[in-house]
Amino acid sequence: MATAITNTVDWKLIWAQRGFRYFFFAMFVSLFGSGMNFAGVSWYILAVTHSTVKVSWQVVVMTIPGLFVPFLGGVLIDRLDRRYLGVLLDLMRGFFVLATAYIAWRGHLLWHLYAMTLITGTGSAMYWATVNALVQEVIPPSQFTGANAAVLVGVQSGMLIAGAFVGFLYNSVGIAGILAIDGATYFVSAYCLYQVRRGYVSPRMHQKYPREYDEATEATAEALETGENPEVAEAGLSLAVYADMKEGFAYLKEQPLVRALGITHSVMMAGVVSANVVLVALANDILHAGPRGLGFLEAGWATGAIIGGLLASQLPAVLRMPLYVAACAGLAVGHMATPFVAFLIGAVTMQILFGFCRALGGVVAQSSLMSIVPRHFMGRTQSAMAILTTVVQLSMSIALGWVAQGAGLIAGYALLALLYAGATVSAIRARQLMR
Repeated sequence: MATAITNTVDWKLIWAQRGFRYFFFAMFVSLFGSGMNFAGVSWYILAVTHSTVKVSWQVVVMTIPGLFVPFLGGVLIDRLDRRYLGVLLDLMRGFFVLATAYIAWRGHLLWHLYAMTLITGTGSAMYWATVNALVQEVIPPSQFTGANAAVLVGVQSGMLIAGAFVGFLYNSVGIAGILAIDGATYFVSAYCLYQVRRGYVSPRMHQKYPREYDEATEATAEALETGENPEVAEAGLSLAVYADMKEGFAYLKEQPLVRALGITHSVMMAGVVSANVVLVALANDILHAGPRGLGFLEAGWATGAIIGGLLASQLPAVLRMPLYVAACAGLAVGHMATPFVAFLIGAVTMQILFGFCRALGGVVAQSSLMSIVPRHFMGRTQSAMAILTTVVQLSMSIALGWVAQGAGLIAGYALLALLYAGATVSAIRARQLMR
């Protein structure tokens, strides 16, 4: 079993990469818009329907594509230029978000938001696996930890500003303005990703591993490109896709450390998104702070994430896995206590803690995976994690909506705490395997 690279972070080396600078700004801009969209739409649905169940359906609709898209997406990510895939996904999502903003500007809407969320969720189901794999190509392997920390800081910086903007701008510009800003950010992000490098780069170009499909399959794929015998070619290409999927599952079956890291990371990701169902209810029903209070809560989470990401990049190797376990445990304990903190400053402090733990765990997990997983398996590994994230997120979103509305927020947060307790067990397993 390979071990994670733990070289000292060299920020000059990281920022010297022109492609990584564009990549960092793309992530910042993209998450700024997405953060405004997610918080703004959640608040709009709660304000219109007064139902946490309806808010949970927004998360469910956003999550459902992740059950299906990554199966094909992982294969495409490991076959096609990841930069072009990211640009295409940004442009597609930007167009539909701007169209929804226009509908909102023209009049009342609700189901349109669910349709928009389904489309953007479909793009996102492939997008994050794509860009996570792209990081591996634009940064030196010795600096994976610093690169992941920098990306996370960019992502959370965008969410930090977005959280504040939603709180202070929602009453002025409404849902139409929030969506218009989000739609514009997708096009800026697409431009930045396009500038990451020049030319077409296949993930297989510099592969030093055995061939991944046989001569017959390759011949039919070439026939498809030249237009010869399309029926046979299509069947051959389908066999190649199936072979890639089978090979990806076989790789994960043989790598218990990759599975343990992936399970922990997926559970943490699912918890962050599904927690939005109870977060808006916390701001409205317990804190009575309105959209501005929600903005402060989102900003607190992002502030903690920035601090956690920067700290994780400087941790010595001996402390990374113990703190990884501690971060998961901190999320479990903290979510049990959150509904009992009935004042805004205290709730924001809890969000800072959650952001800190999530960022620290995310940097440790992603940098470890990038050091262990070969490049030509990264897309399928990230997509497998995305599928697991989707399953957990979908289940939690539905459960949280019903539990919070039927049994109260305390029960909802207890369910989240139980989820993070499971992540702690998986993190302990990962630490044992890393040894």
